[in-house]
This record gives sequence, C-alpha cells and structure tokens, in this order.
Amino acid sequence: MPGSIPVALSTASVWPLRAGEGFELAAELGYDGVEVMVWADPESQSVSALRKRSADTGVPVLSLHSPSLLITQRVWSPDPIVRLRRSVDAAGELGAGTVVVHPPFRWQRRYGEAFADLVTELERDSGVDIAVENMFKVRPPGASRNSRVSAFRPSIDPTDVGYAHYTLDVSHAAAAGMDALELADRMGSGLSHVHLADGTGVPKDEHLVPGRGHQPCAALLERLATGDYGGAVVLEVNTRGAKSPARRVKDLAEALLFTRLHLGQ
Repeated sequence: MPGSIPVALSTASVWPLRAGEGFELAAELGYDGVEVMVWADPESQSVSALRKRSADTGVPVLSLHSPSLLITQRVWSPDPIVRLRRSVDAAGELGAGTVVVHPPFRWQRRYGEAFADLVTELERDSGVDIAVENMFKVRPPGASRNSRVSAFRPSIDPTDVGYAHYTLDVSHAAAAGMDALELADRMGSGLSHVHLADGTGVPKDEHLVPGRGHQPCAALLERLATGDYGGAVVLEVNTRGAKSPARRVKDLAEALLFTRLHLGQ
C-alpha cells in the first residue's frame, strides 16, 4: 500500500505524448498523482483542461513545473516574472501544493535580480511552495567536447543563494558531477520535492529509469522514508526512445516499483 510519501508521475515522462496521456498512465499504473510540465502542449497550459483530466482519471495534480526551459520561453508570456506568477496561480487553481522552477538564466538580468524576493513574495501570498531546482552545466555551441559553462544565475546549485524550498533532481546532479546525497544534505530541511531519475555520470541530462544508472537513487529514497521528509517523489524519466506504447508502460511501471520498494511502500 502507498505510504505517507506520495509518488507522482511527471507528464514530461510521456513526451512526445501530451499531458493527458500522463494522467491516463498514472491512473493505470497506480501513481498517487501527476506533476504537470507546462510547455508547448496546449493541454499543459490550460487549467480547465487539466482540471477535467484530473476529474476524469481520478489523478490529482500534486505539483506543476513552470515553463522554465529554453524551449518554453514564450509559453504564457515572454516575461519570466509573469510566467512564474501564472504558474503559481495555476497551481493554486488545481490544488497543487508545489511549483518547480529553475534558477534564472544568466541573461535574464531583471528577473535574476528580482528572483529571490519574487519567490518569497509568491510563497507568502499563495501558500504554494516554490521549489527551486538544481541544474547542470552545458557545452556552448562550437566549444570543445569537455568545455562546460553554467547558464544559470548565480550558479547551478540553488543552495548557493538559499531558498525556503528546493527540488532535488537526481539526473541533474549526475550530469553536474554532484553527489546527490551531499546536495540533499546542503538543502537540509528546505528539501521539499524530488525529481527521481538515474544517470550514468556523463555530462548530459539522461533521466534514466531508476536503477539503470549509477546514482544513489535507492539510498536517497531510503533516507527520505526514514526521515521527516514531507514532500513528494516525482518520476521524471525519459521514455521518448520507447519503441512501443507497451515499452513505455513497462518503463514507467518499473520506475514506480523501484520507488515504492525503496520507500518501503
């Protein structure tokens, strides 16, 4: 039986399918809820459509990932401050307790300067947790194979600034060459949300099914289960290479089984 830590499925895990497929697979496989990744998919941007999907499937929206990716820089608004405000409003309307957001990009000067205060203000006024996510360095176009730079301000590690709530993304930690358990320690009581996926340690974001890489996924889950962690664990795995719908279902079922096993559920 599910325990006290909810296990949710990110709708990003079914890409290139749309958000609705994420709700349906979460219901079929027995996930406790979904995290909606807001991106180009029109359904992911529509509170009314998401509310209907949730009602039809019986799967609640536990969290919402704001449109923070490079490819979503014009979703809802070209202004990142407006996008974050709309994300918090949408989460409130959907009954989701958490919004996941990336740190500002380096070139977003105005947003970067306002970000920490904006997060504090929105959390205070909405009651929604805004959990800032750890990131990883990238290779600039035309750079050498081993060259990596941070695209984020002030760094890829949100604990360098200090926020009330954090999202620990294990795949991002792998791509950054960070120890996920040490990062969890730095986040401390601010660790309120987890994106679970594995990685081999190569400098790219792999989002493997947990157990298929080299990250301490099992140890992290066991630590969460025996501590006072009060957030959700969200499976954010890459299934775009699945050669059939049945393969995608198998991968997502395996991810859920791994997670429940190591949470003691």
